[in-house]
Amino acid sequence: MTNIAPAFDGSRLEAAAPSISRRIVDDFEAWVDEVTPYYVAAADSREPFTIDEVARKHQLPDPPKPKSMWGSLPIRLENEGIIRHHGGSTSARAGHSMVHEWIGVPAPMREMVAARRRDERAARRAARAAERRAA
Repeated sequence: MTNIAPAFDGSRLEAAAPSISRRIVDDFEAWVDEVTPYYVAAADSREPFTIDEVARKHQLPDPPKPKSMWGSLPIRLENEGIIRHHGGSTSARAGHSMVHEWIGVPAPMREMVAARRRDERAARRAARAAERRAA
């Protein structure tokens, strides 16, 4: 293999402009407080949506660690009884990746759903603790 530098003919080479990155919020809880109203509005529409669709539509900021923190938002919204899993869809960003599709829980039922999820999580924690004591 030779290390020969390519010869350019003098024409100007232009690269595509860098993509505009979304603003990143430094504090996770502040980010959650900022983006949650958009997801509550999407839930109130009672139409299926993906987390990325809402973020792109409203140009929402990224969390402090975008690669790992976006996944915790739907879990929080689901635990609060705002959304529930609806199905799967393909990613608008990657086109071939599967993503979760969510739909809103009717507002009058949200507290009941949140209480049921709290009870389910408490029961799972108690079962794990009993398994550890028995082992």
